[in-house]
Amino acid sequence: MKTIEVNTLTKMFLAGAKNLEAKKEWINELNVFPVPDGDTGTNMTLTIMSAASEVNNLSERTMETVAKAISSGSLRGARGNSGVILSQLLRGFTKGIKGYETLDVMTISNAFQKAVETAYKAVMKPKEGTILTVARGAADKAAELALEEEDLDVFFAGVIEEAERVLATTPDLLPVLKEAGVVDSGGQGLVEVLKGAYDAYLGKEVDYTFEAPSKSAPVKISAETEAEIKFGYCTEFIIVLNQKFDHKDETEFKGFLESIGDSIVCVADDDIVKIHVHTNHPGQAIEKALTYGSLSRLKIDNMREEHEEKLIKDASKIAAQQKAEEPRKEMGFISVSIGEGIGEIFKGLGVDYLIEGGQTMNPSTEDMLNAIEKVNADHIFILPNNKNIILAANQAKALCEDKDIIVIPTKTVPQGITAMINFMPDSSAEENETRMTEELANVKTGQVTYAVRDTHIDDKEIKEGNIMGIGDHAILAVGEDVEQTTLDMFKELIDEDSELISIYYGEDVKKEDADKLGEDLSDLYPDCDIEVHFGGQPIYYYVVSVE
Repeated sequence: MKTIEVNTLTKMFLAGAKNLEAKKEWINELNVFPVPDGDTGTNMTLTIMSAASEVNNLSERTMETVAKAISSGSLRGARGNSGVILSQLLRGFTKGIKGYETLDVMTISNAFQKAVETAYKAVMKPKEGTILTVARGAADKAAELALEEEDLDVFFAGVIEEAERVLATTPDLLPVLKEAGVVDSGGQGLVEVLKGAYDAYLGKEVDYTFEAPSKSAPVKISAETEAEIKFGYCTEFIIVLNQKFDHKDETEFKGFLESIGDSIVCVADDDIVKIHVHTNHPGQAIEKALTYGSLSRLKIDNMREEHEEKLIKDASKIAAQQKAEEPRKEMGFISVSIGEGIGEIFKGLGVDYLIEGGQTMNPSTEDMLNAIEKVNADHIFILPNNKNIILAANQAKALCEDKDIIVIPTKTVPQGITAMINFMPDSSAEENETRMTEELANVKTGQVTYAVRDTHIDDKEIKEGNIMGIGDHAILAVGEDVEQTTLDMFKELIDEDSELISIYYGEDVKKEDADKLGEDLSDLYPDCDIEVHFGGQPIYYYVVSVE
C-alpha cells in the first residue's frame, strides 16, 4: 500500500491509544522513582484518551476534522510532562497532515518532522534520553526511508524498529536510567502508540470502543467562594469553523456573550472555538455561534437545580457568594494543592482558587483553563507546586488570551508557600514574578513516602515497602521507620545557614507523632525555628522545607 485515507488513519490512532492504555501499568513501573504517584503511563494514557474521545464524537470524519480532534483533545487533556510532550507531538503531526485527503510516505515523514519540531519547542530545556529522543530518532528514520521507499508497510516497520533501537539507548544518555536498570518510560509509551497504530494498519483485530476519561478523577477545582447564580444555564459547546475567526471576531463574540451572561471562556484554536458561558438564554448563544460554523459537544446544565440542595444545606455560603461580586482585581492566584491542611494554608496566604491534585493525579491543561476562568483578575499567578505540572500550566497560559497568566515554576508545595509569602501587593506583576521566582532558590524541600517496588537509584538499594526521604534532586535517606528516615533526611537538608524548618504532616500521620518529630528536631537543631502544620496530604507522610 502506498497511501492511507482518513478511515485507516483513524483506526491507527485509536489502536495506538488502546495499546498505550493496555500497557500503562507496565509503563508506570518503568518510572525511575518508585513512588506511588500519577505516573508516566497514566498521564500519557489520560492525554491520548482525551483525544480518542474527541475523535469518537465526530459526526463527520475527514482528514481535517480527525486531525483537529486529535490536536484539540490531546492539548486540553494533557497531564504531566510526558502527557504534555505527547500532546505536542500529536499537535505537530496533525498540522502536517490536515491539508491532505490521502497520506503517502513523504507526507507522513514530513508530519513526523513537524511533530518533533513542535515538541522540542514546547520544552524549555529539552533533555536527551527521553521521549523527545525517541521521537526524533523515529522522525529521522522516516525522513531517510521516505527518499527510497514508497511501500507504507516497509516504511512503518522501519520507523518502529528505529524507535525501539533508540529507546534501548536511553539508559546510555541518562545515567539515572542506567542506574535503575530501565529505559525511559515516556519513550516506551510513544513506542507502544506506534506499535498499536501499526497493528491496525496491518489489519489486526483491535477493540476500538472507548469510554471518555472519567470525570470523577480526584482532580477537582474548589472555589474559596461560590458565585451567586444570576444566570441559570451552564452552556458549553465547540464551534467547528467554516469561515475565518480572527481577533476582531473573537472580541465581538465575547462582547455578545457578556451581554447575555458571565463566566465566559472563548478559546480559539486553529479551526475550532471552545465556548463556555453562564446565561439565562442559551438559545441566543447557540444562534450566534451558528453564524460561524457548526456545533459539537453541546452541553446545557441547569445550575439552579444542581445547586439548590447544596445551597439549602450550606446557608453559610451566602455571605461568601456576595464576595464573588467584587470588582475585577489586578492580581489573582491559582495554586495546586495536595491536602486539606495545605489548602487552608494557601487560602490564608491569599490564593483565590485551589486545584486539588498534585502528585496522585496531575491536573490537565483543561483543569488549569477552568480555574483561570473562575479567577476575576487581570494578572493571574499559577503555582504548579510539582515539576510534572509546570508544562501543563504553561500550555494553559498559551491557550489563554484574555488574561495575563504568570507561571511561577514551583516544583514543591513549600516552594509555592514561599512564593506566596514573598508576594508584595504594592509591587507590579512583573516585580512580583521576579521576586517570587528568585526566592524559590532559598527553599530546600524534603518528602517522605514509601517505595512501591524494588530499585537501585542514587547509590541506594531500595526494597518495596522501604521508607524514603526524597530531596529536590535525589533520594536522601532510606530506612524502615518513618520518623528515623525523616531525621536522616534532615541531616542532609540542614546546614550552618539553616534558620527555619517547616513540617507538613500527612493524613496518615498522628498529630502527636508530628509534634514529637518537631521536638526531636528542636533538640538536634536548637538554632533553627521549628514549625509543625497539618498538611493532610495523601501518599507523603511528611512534606518539609528548610530555609
